[in-house]
Amino acid sequence: MSADVVIWHDVECGAYDVDLGLWRDLAADAGGPVLDVGAGTGRVALDLARRGHDVIALDADPELIGECARRAAAAGLDVETVCADARDFALARDVALVIVPMQTVQLMGGADGRARFLRCAARCLRSGGLLAAAMADARDGQLDGLDAERPMPDIREIDGTVYASHPIRVRLEPGGVVIERIRETVAPDGRRSAEGNEIRLDDLDAETVAREAKPLGFRARPALEVPATDDYVGSEVVVLWRT
Repeated sequence: MSADVVIWHDVECGAYDVDLGLWRDLAADAGGPVLDVGAGTGRVALDLARRGHDVIALDADPELIGECARRAAAAGLDVETVCADARDFALARDVALVIVPMQTVQLMGGADGRARFLRCAARCLRSGGLLAAAMADARDGQLDGLDAERPMPDIREIDGTVYASHPIRVRLEPGGVVIERIRETVAPDGRRSAEGNEIRLDDLDAETVAREAKPLGFRARPALEVPATDDYVGSEVVVLWRT
C-alpha cells in the first residue's frame, strides 16, 4: 500500500466533522443499510458503523478502501467495503440510503458521469429510499477567497514527519473550478519536499441534480445545508426520494 495516498487523504479530509450530524440523522431515519459513496478511509462510514448502522463503503481507490477495511476490522466494526467507480457499480443487496459526502458528486466529470452514477444509485436503492449528496458552491464564498486570503493549511504529524496541504488558488474553467494546492512534507531531519496538486469541482447545485435524477424515478425533497466554518466551505445537500 502506498502510504502517501492514505496520508494525504487523511490530512485533507480526515479532520472534517461538520457534516457528521447530518449523515447520522439521515441514517437514523433510513431504517436500513447505508451506502457511503467516495468513502475514502472511512471518515463517515466508520462513524455510522460505530452507531450501529449497517454500512457499505464504496471507493474507486483500492488503497483508500483497503485502509477503510483495515480500520473497520481494527475497531471491531462490520463494514462492507467495495472497490468500484461510483459511475459503474452494482451491489449484491439493496440499501435504504445512499450518501455522497464532501463534494464527491462534483468529481464525476460532468453530466454524463453523474447520469451514470444516478443510474447505479437507482438500481441499488429500495423503493422509498433516499439519496443525499453534498455540493460546495464552486464559484462563490470561501472558494473564491483563496486567491485573496489563503486559509490555514491542513497539517498532520505522522511518525515525526509533518504533512501540510496548502490551498493556494482557485482557477475558473468552463463548467467548474480547479482548486490548486501545495503538498509539503518536513521530515524529522528537516528535509523538505513539495509538490503541486489539483482537484476539479463541477459547477453544480441541488436543482440541477434533482432535474437530472427525475427521469430515473427520483423526486426532490427540500435541500439541506452543511454550514461553513472558518476552515471549511459550506455545502448544499440535495435530497432525493426514490419512488
